[in-house]
Amino acid sequence: MSTPVKDPVCGMDVVPAQLETIYEGIHYAFCSEQCRQRFVANPHLYIGVPGEKAPKQKGVVLFKRRRFQLDTPLAAHDAVVLGEALGAMMGVKAIVIQDDNIVTITYDLLQATADQLEAKMGEVGVKLGEGWAERLRRGFVHYMEECEVENLEVNPHH
Repeated sequence: MSTPVKDPVCGMDVVPAQLETIYEGIHYAFCSEQCRQRFVANPHLYIGVPGEKAPKQKGVVLFKRRRFQLDTPLAAHDAVVLGEALGAMMGVKAIVIQDDNIVTITYDLLQATADQLEAKMGEVGVKLGEGWAERLRRGFVHYMEECEVENLEVNPHH
């Protein structure tokens, strides 16, 4: 039996070969595909460079609160299913469903992104607002998150 290792994104103990990724010759294992995706997108948020710790190693938490407009109101059962699916994601701290068509989610950007949250909503059959203003707003949120994460990431020294 293998000795458990820490998922660099969420800190959970995992089996070394579970959802394995090799980065710069080092093996990393993850508790979920979500954590693996976060690591692959920005590895230096989670692993430092010689002489400098990464934000995650320093204990940085970056809470975001995003509001998602749904295309149609949710039935009570669908709201429960959505809440359970989002609540199971790493880094999601709070979910509030208002007026059956507005979902507000508080999450740690180092563990989840708005893009991942939207993908999870799509997996459970929830359709987001399709108006151009809503699509533009979501695109802007994605861009801002990318910029914020890239600014936090520790860059290897050359």
